[in-house]
Parts: sequence; structure tokens; C-alpha cells
Amino acid sequence: MTARSGQGQPHKPDAGEPSTMDALRLRRVNRWQTQGLAGALADLYVDSRGMSARVEHHSRQDFLHRLTGDIRRPGFAMVVAETDGLVGCAFGFPVRSDGFWWLGFDGALPQGIEQLTESGGVFAITDILVRPHPQDQDHEVAGRLQERLLTDHQATLGATLVDQADHPALASLRSWGWLDVGEIWGPISATLLRVLVLPVGERTGARLEGLAHDAWTRWPG
Repeated sequence: MTARSGQGQPHKPDAGEPSTMDALRLRRVNRWQTQGLAGALADLYVDSRGMSARVEHHSRQDFLHRLTGDIRRPGFAMVVAETDGLVGCAFGFPVRSDGFWWLGFDGALPQGIEQLTESGGVFAITDILVRPHPQDQDHEVAGRLQERLLTDHQATLGATLVDQADHPALASLRSWGWLDVGEIWGPISATLLRVLVLPVGERTGARLEGLAHDAWTRWPG
């Protein structure tokens, strides 16, 4: 997962100053349209991470490789945010009801998450990318993107995996409402990843609130 919001103190627009949110448009794109947007999405990825020229090329190619893999997954979906150009996107795929996605979870999978998975209500969000904005409205753009992606698929829970060393991504996700619920071993790299979930609706949030508190106690920071 990549998630990065703008840094610094929020800036509120003066009277008459245009707001990104006023002109923001959300649009669903299918897998073929996503392939056509690959170059622009890679640019967005680089901008959202604030990368140096030294690491930009390698990171860009790595992102495109991961995007190609996700596009091939059953149920892949993407929502993009636009004003006069591309300012954000969120994409992912439904988690299969057999629970295969959760293999490698450290400990027993919490019952609430297991039940939601079995009912087909979990959607894995692979990436949320938002171009930094001087008015610090990145979190609003991210919030609308993730909400649209999940509600379009009638999901009751979003899920994502984050490298434990990626502190900016973890901080951004937590500020966008994601809850830290445990750790999981990556299936390919054998890397221990942090598991975050995003409840949709008050009932789901209440079911997972205690779980998130326990996880925060065990894995602070």
C-alpha cells in the first residue's frame, strides 16, 4: 500500500480562493482504461511519494509492475479523482470469501473480520495515491476516494497491508480512519506487514473498535 498526504500546517483558502474540493470529480475506470492511464498513474505515484531523482525510475517501474499484477485480479476496480488533471486514485479488488488473502496472519484471525470475509464484504485496497496540495486537502481527497471505492462494491470493510517501516503511509492511513489490527507475513517477500482495516458504517466500526484498541496496545507507533 502507498499512502501519503501533504506535510505541514493546513492552509484554509481565503474568500474567493478556489478550493480543490469544489472542482473535484470522482470517476470509476475499468481495467482497460487503467492500462491506458498507466503512465499518468506512475507520475502520480512518484509525486505522492516526493521521491528523489535517484530512486524515481526504479520506484516508478516497481509501481507499474505491481499495478499490472493487480489489474489481472478478479474484480479489480479503480476510482480516480480529477480537477483539471489527475489528483488521486484508489484501487484494489474483492477479498475472496475463502479467506486465502489472510494466510500468514500472526495469530488467529479476529472473528469479526473472518465473518465479514466469509460474507464477501471485504475489499482489499492496494493503493491510495493523492497528489500533495498546498491547501492540505489531501486527506479529504483520500477520504472520498476510499469511501467511493468501498461503497461502489457494497463492502463493509476495507483492508490493506503496509510495510512496517513505511511510517508516512501508516500515519496517513490512520489519519484517514484506518484501524491497525495486527500483522501478517507477506506471501512472496516473507516480510512482516502491518494489517489495517477501514470499517464502513457505524455498526461495523463498533464491532472492530475493541479489536483495534487491543492491536494498538500490542503494536504501538
